[in-house]
Amino acid sequence: MLASAPDAGGYMGPGWFGALVAAAREAVPGARFSTLLDCGDNVGATLAAIRAEIEGVAFTGRPDVARRLADIAGQHGVRFEASRPAATLDLGEDFFASRESIERCCAEILG
Repeated sequence: MLASAPDAGGYMGPGWFGALVAAAREAVPGARFSTLLDCGDNVGATLAAIRAEIEGVAFTGRPDVARRLADIAGQHGVRFEASRPAATLDLGEDFFASRESIERCCAEILG
């Protein structure tokens, strides 16, 4: 699973995440992975991601709101998670790495 940074749904949005996922799939066509956009407790970002039909969204807000959002996500065919997945690999430390280094790392992970 490729998951966004925490709360990225709110500060980057589903358009950015969708483009990022498309680029990853294009860069490594044989890779099989699912995706999850973390929207934190931001209801508006979660609804925007659902409307954009992002493959999966994570919402960590109030449980009663999460239940309603999960229902809406289901109607749109979007996977819904009420918690943030634990990171197994965090590329945050590589933020300023060269493009070649990041591409090589991603290809190794996705390949």
